[in-house]
Amino acid sequence: MDDLAAEAFEQAPIGLALTRHRQIDRCNGAFTALFGYAAGALEGRSMARLYPSAREYAEIGEIVLPQIRETGVHHDERIMKRADDSLFWCRAQGRTLTPQDPFARCIWCFSDLSAQRPVVDLTVRERQVAMLMVEGLTAKEIARRLSLSHRTVEAHRGRMMQKLSARGTADLIARLTGFPDLRDPG
Repeated sequence: MDDLAAEAFEQAPIGLALTRHRQIDRCNGAFTALFGYAAGALEGRSMARLYPSAREYAEIGEIVLPQIRETGVHHDERIMKRADDSLFWCRAQGRTLTPQDPFARCIWCFSDLSAQRPVVDLTVRERQVAMLMVEGLTAKEIARRLSLSHRTVEAHRGRMMQKLSARGTADLIARLTGFPDLRDPG
């Protein structure tokens, strides 16, 4: 990177990370601050440490790979983990720099959504279903993406509705996203 590009990368107001096979090669100060780490503490480390569990790291990778392989880009909103083990919602956007091997080299940006979206006590699978619901996928599309039955997705949705006291799917999505104006009128 030339000096100007390196400075722009470091001073960007959003968390940026360059990865090799889902390992952090380089990241900026906004990225380390977002996740609660000291400068340089994440470089050379697996992205897995930023996920709530090893299972979620693996399964989100399986969700992301087909899209990034097909289009070269991926974006979603997901729950991630800070250095102090607290969970928070964030927006993740990535682009592969190596289309022939999508995870070989990527650039990712992450932004904190915790001010708008509270984290509730959901299971790993409920978090995955919630992530895809927030993207606007139907229960059938979520079932295909996660290799589940439609009824299993509906059961997860029902449990989330109970946990969040939601009156319907629109209300559930509003509660998951933190946008009360989207809630069902009653």
